[in-house]
Formats: sequence, C-alpha cells, structure tokens
Amino acid sequence: MSSYMENPSDVPPDAAGPLPDQTRGLSQGRLVLKRFFGHTAAIVSLVVLVLIVLLAISSIGLGPIPGWWKFGYTDIPPITNGGHPTLQLFPFSLGDHPFGQDRVGRDSFAMTMRGTQISLIITVLVGSTAALIGILVGALSGYFRGVVETVLMRFTDMIIIIPILISASVIAYKAGNIGGFWLLGLFLGLVSWTGMARLVRGDFLTLREREFVDAARLAGASDRRIIFKHILPNAIGVITVNTTLLMSTAILLETALSYLGLGVQPPDTSLGRLISDNQAAFTTRPWLFWWPGVFIVAICLCINFVGDGLRDAFDPRQKKFSVRQMRRASRSEQRAALKVQAPSAGPTGTVGGGS
Repeated sequence: MSSYMENPSDVPPDAAGPLPDQTRGLSQGRLVLKRFFGHTAAIVSLVVLVLIVLLAISSIGLGPIPGWWKFGYTDIPPITNGGHPTLQLFPFSLGDHPFGQDRVGRDSFAMTMRGTQISLIITVLVGSTAALIGILVGALSGYFRGVVETVLMRFTDMIIIIPILISASVIAYKAGNIGGFWLLGLFLGLVSWTGMARLVRGDFLTLREREFVDAARLAGASDRRIIFKHILPNAIGVITVNTTLLMSTAILLETALSYLGLGVQPPDTSLGRLISDNQAAFTTRPWLFWWPGVFIVAICLCINFVGDGLRDAFDPRQKKFSVRQMRRASRSEQRAALKVQAPSAGPTGTVGGGS
C-alpha cells in the first residue's frame, strides 16, 4: 500500500479527490460503459456503423435471408434514366436505381451493398485473426522472457521484413482461387499480426513487474491465470485500440488488393473491386466510383472513432480536456473561496466601523 502511494504515476486521476456521486458504487463494467457513452464521437460513429451494417444486410439479404431491395447484385435489368442515379433528397425518393447503373445495366446500389458485406466480413476476419495471434505471441514473449521471447520475437521480425503488400498479393490471389473471400480474410490476418504482438509484448513487460502480479504469484496463481486473469485485462486498452486499427487497415488492404485484381474474384465483388471495375468510367459515370469510396471512408472513420472511445473508456488515465468542465470547476472554487472569506469579513468590518 505504501509503495502504491509513493508512486504518483500509479494513482489514477480519479483517485486525486473524492469520487463524484455519479460514479460511487459502480462496478468496473458500468464505469467503462459510462465513459464510453460519454464519448460523443464514438457513439455517433457506432450508430453510423450499425446503420451501414443493417442497410447492407437488410437491403439485398445475406445468404438465405431475403432483402427488401428488388434487384440483386447479379441481376441485369434494362437501363433506365441513362444509367444515372435516381436518388432524390427533396422530396426524398430512391427510385429504381438510387446509385445508378453500370454500362451493362447492373444496379449499383445492390452491388455496393454486396461489396460492403464482403468488405466487412473480410475486415472482421482479418481483425480477429490478427488480434488473436498477436495477443498470444506478445503475451507469451512478454511474460516468460528468455528463450520463449527470443524465439517468438525473431519469428515476428522475420514476418515483419516481408513486404506485406507483396505477400498479401500472393496469398490473396491463391485464396481467391481456392476458397473465396473467407480464406482471403484468414490469410490476410496471418500476415497482419506483427504490430499487435510487439505492442502487447511491451505492455506485458511493464505489467509483469507490478505489485499485483507479485501478489498473485505469492497467492499461488498459475502462469496461465496471471496472464489471462490479471495482466491481460490491464492491457485491454492497447489491445482494443490496435484491433480497431487492424480492422480499418484491413479494409484498406483488401481495397488495394481488389483494385489490383488480386482480391475478391468475380462473380463476387467488394468495395475495392467496384472501384477497380469502374475506374474507366470515372469521367463518364463518376457515381459508380464515388459510392464505394464513400462507404470505405465511412467504415474506416467509424471504426477508428469507436476504437478511440473504447480506449478512453478502458483506460481511466486517458482524460479528455474539457474547457466547459475547467470553467465549471473554476467557478466552484471561486464560490467556495467566497464562502470561506465571508464569515471573516463581518467581524473585521465591525471593528473598523467602531474605531
């Protein structure tokens, strides 16, 4: 206890004074939720991301689940309105082809929704696979040190020196010919975990020397319990932020590979594939190029903002500077100072008046 109090850097900002009434009696999970829901950008981004996912799934359906949109991404209806978008804002109307049609006649809205589905599935596969491998490698090397750390880190360095775009191109091409976008996402996750492993290792090297780890060892806890029950929850901030960064990087990597023709293969499509297929029509039908790009940017921004909110929620040391809160605290201190000075001013004034 004394060592904890002697190190000011170990004391969280909330421990500097009494806890507010809103946070008294709350569990750690509720405190995390309270901080996350207090992050406006993260909540707005989460809502937008959920709406994009719901729109992509409900419009054209997913697997055996039918959608409410009348065209599929492989249908070729007759070209109407010259292939121009029929979307209107005032008054709002989708029309027959809100995002327009390509030169063949396929509905751009249906293809964009299918591309969004595939890109999101690949993003989740890459993020989860890379995070799982990176956490295991980083945790084992940072906790056990010695031979385990040497072997795992040298293997990580060997993966790092391989150009990720070249290796991903070969893997994506083979995966696209063998098992489609499912294997593509898994293989891309196998070459994207190195950054997560190094960051988790650095966090474990610091946390393994803390007092609570020594207390767990003295209590007879096994190495497995110390890693997964004591150290790993304290590294959740680093893991969460870097997982979201991996996911946003994954969708850009898939876009680059599909743009080069090495990603998702026809007859399926993705957002990057749509940009690649329609780049020749950028001057004549730019809407075919714009809509996939808008969805890529929106998904990446939403994932990054949600990750930033989760980082602030899990790590109480990440305090946001608020001018409004600073002014409110300053006014409270001024009122408290006036209340303290008010009783002493009365007797002084009385003495002065009597003299």
